[in-house]
Amino acid sequence: MTALRFDSGRARPRQSLGLADRLFALAAYGAALLTLGLLLGILVSLVIGAWPAISQYGLSFLWRSQWDPVMGEYGGLVMIYGTLMTSAIALLIAVPVSFGIALFLTELAPAWLKRPLGTAIELLAAIPSIVYGMWGLMVFGPILARYVQRPLQAAFGDWPYLGALVSGPPVGIGILSAGIILAIMIIPFIASVMRDVFEVTPALLKESAYGLGATTWEVIWKVVLPYTKTGVLGGVMLGLGRALGETMAVTFVIGNMNQLNSLSIFDAANSITSALANEFAEAGEGLHQASLIYLGLVLFFITFVVLALSKVLLNRLQKGEGART
Repeated sequence: MTALRFDSGRARPRQSLGLADRLFALAAYGAALLTLGLLLGILVSLVIGAWPAISQYGLSFLWRSQWDPVMGEYGGLVMIYGTLMTSAIALLIAVPVSFGIALFLTELAPAWLKRPLGTAIELLAAIPSIVYGMWGLMVFGPILARYVQRPLQAAFGDWPYLGALVSGPPVGIGILSAGIILAIMIIPFIASVMRDVFEVTPALLKESAYGLGATTWEVIWKVVLPYTKTGVLGGVMLGLGRALGETMAVTFVIGNMNQLNSLSIFDAANSITSALANEFAEAGEGLHQASLIYLGLVLFFITFVVLALSKVLLNRLQKGEGART
């Protein structure tokens, strides 16, 4: 009788635990479905809002460079080019710098410096983007024009292809300055993720490599990076998403010019987010507003394509690792 009472007494917690598991599973499924519903709702609303421009221009909107609200002619090439170029410049600068910061904090920095330096780098992420924009316009822009743009034009202005990239007035605003400001903004995100994933690498793996005579660079390149490639790629994609969606800082320093006269990174340009921030409040209902929403839809698909490509790259890396092993 005692054993029967003991078993029946334990059956109730199991039933309650099963009910709790089912409730938790339902809540998790509900959260996932809510997120998917929000994503689909945003996509449908963008398509509906942009439909007048889609029906007017179709896919030719993507390579039309004219943007003239007075004449009622719209094309998104200038904004798309500015968005992609500034984000590419930001990644080219931010990824190596973030890698160096993470490497220093995890392998080279003394113990007394790791915490304050890591905290200082993370505090850069707390600075509002409008502060970066004002600093870039008032302080960084003149410095860039005097000490970077003019020397680059003097050194490479006569070269066949590099000369075209550094042509234009060296005034400190444009695609290059916007890309550098974006790089400064996304460095804390990428560096923090890289540092965290480097720290989770088992010490036994690194100590074994050091014991076999590997240098610090060989340990990072052949042990730490293969072990943490998923996290590193996730940090880079986080920074890229931050760069693609940044508005205020880019608006201050990109120049907000709807023209594409050359491929120079010194020329003033425009981005999708800057165009939306500057014109959406003043755009009346009709083709102008629909074209701006069309730009938002294009940015939505650019972000989706970037994430999809990163997933494909990650899967190929994992398959390649399995083939080697």
